[in-house]
Amino acid sequence: MHSNSKLAISLFLGAAIAFAGSSKIAQDLERMAPNTAVDVIVQFTQPPTSRQHKMVLDNGGQFRRELGLIRAAVYSIPPARLTILAADPDVKYISPNRKVRASAFEYAPPAVFGDIAWKYGWSGAGIGVAVIDSGVDNKHPDLQDGRRSRIVYAEAFDVNAVTVDKYGHGTHVAGILAGNGAASTGSQYTLTFTGLAPKANIVNLRVLDGNGSGTDAGVIAAIQRAVQLKSVHNIRVVNLSLGRPVFESYKTDPLCQAAEAAWKAGLVVVVAAGNEGRNNSFGTAGYAMIGAPGNDPYAITVGATKTLGTVPRADDTITSYSSKGPTAIDHVVKPDIVAPGNRIGSLLDQLGNFAVNYPINIIALNEYRKTGTTRESSQYYKLSGTSMATPVVAGAAALMLEKDPTLTPDAVKARLMKTASKSFPSYASATDPVTGQTYTTQHDIFTVGAGYLDVWAALNNTDVVTGAALSTAARYDSATGSVYLVSADGAVWGTGAVWGTEAVWGTRVFLDASGAVWGTGAVWGTGAVWGTGAVWGTTTTSGSSATAMSAATSIASPESVNIAIYGEQ
Repeated sequence: MHSNSKLAISLFLGAAIAFAGSSKIAQDLERMAPNTAVDVIVQFTQPPTSRQHKMVLDNGGQFRRELGLIRAAVYSIPPARLTILAADPDVKYISPNRKVRASAFEYAPPAVFGDIAWKYGWSGAGIGVAVIDSGVDNKHPDLQDGRRSRIVYAEAFDVNAVTVDKYGHGTHVAGILAGNGAASTGSQYTLTFTGLAPKANIVNLRVLDGNGSGTDAGVIAAIQRAVQLKSVHNIRVVNLSLGRPVFESYKTDPLCQAAEAAWKAGLVVVVAAGNEGRNNSFGTAGYAMIGAPGNDPYAITVGATKTLGTVPRADDTITSYSSKGPTAIDHVVKPDIVAPGNRIGSLLDQLGNFAVNYPINIIALNEYRKTGTTRESSQYYKLSGTSMATPVVAGAAALMLEKDPTLTPDAVKARLMKTASKSFPSYASATDPVTGQTYTTQHDIFTVGAGYLDVWAALNNTDVVTGAALSTAARYDSATGSVYLVSADGAVWGTGAVWGTEAVWGTRVFLDASGAVWGTGAVWGTGAVWGTGAVWGTTTTSGSSATAMSAATSIASPESVNIAIYGEQ
């Protein structure tokens, strides 16, 4: 073997061994070439100073960007030099600047009783919602208020400074959240596409490119900007219809820490659960596949239901692709709530790659207009995924905050979860229209969370919330094969009559008075899911397969594209 090759292997092994002994360095950095510079996010115990920047410079690195929201900075540096940084007592944690992806409405508002809220005058007027996504089409008529655009601010957070939507995802999300139906309103229309909060203002913070890809640093910078502009544009809600795999505890993950910081600054953070509910790569039957930052207990994490093209919700069930909890590593009970996300009609961005590459999902004119022509609409498009369910919940939060501006993020989350409908069948089946494969899903606490969003009930709830609405953790007792719920100290969930566990998650999720989670189906007890360390281990399900898992999570992977474009039957 060539001496240079031996040296490279020696350096790589040396770096891996050093990393293994440091709890400050993310494990996935071990698999990167030790002497090739990569972008990393370094979190500090206090805001970084010129001393830290110089330390990186002295070790062959470069400063990229400061992320003051989480007392961090982005640097480019060879991984082999990270052990030197980690030795600094002011360094809290070092992780790669990881890639994030999009987690890719005609029946959505009625299905969650949003149309009743409109009749009583609640429309999200005056509330700012930060849409952190692929950009928003600022010319779409459904995002205008007369001659005034309701996109009150726009900024891009990557090398491409334009804020227009080159993907199509962000525009679709914004329409579900705040579209006013202007392009489908009038006597010639049979259907009007209206978002949950049709008068809310949009703050367009673009972090995803034309392929739906971005980075942790870009998302964190956008969240930071939302916090900075909170009082300027009355931003009360942040919508994150994106995510990536879980690589470490939410306590050290920089993306989760940014979501927490925004929450503590007074912003309701709503996040997509992800589209990995069918993923059995780790033998979990799709469980423990919630993405980050949806794994953070502060955030409101949203799963996707399907309306089956009808207004009544009696036939609605969870989609088979909606990611299920508990979360990897920390075992947080997620999602928190579910909402319509399958085959949702919303705004079309004609320049976005979705419309160009998948014109099959452009809605025909005769689907919503009095005409015989099947010509493609220039305004509306259908997509599926938890990305689409997330702005439904974000829009509901905007309505609640319009009605009562004094509500805290914890109060919004607690009321949404308590008032959610708990009525689901035990099981549901779904067929992928592309592959023809049928999937069976159980409606348990790790699949539907606290239940199905009910906007009208949430608006009328007056319960007082005094504690933090942190999502509960789950604990597995290997001796009995039972799973128990454990609330954080000071959390609003307790044993009281108002916020008792049964009131939030429903009585059917429990086996007995001891609080063991209900279920006698195949996925419970001593089955492959609960009986092994795949779900209850202390390491991420990604493990050494992080690269493969990233591909599965990507909106551009074959399965995810099928989900985003076609949905399911």
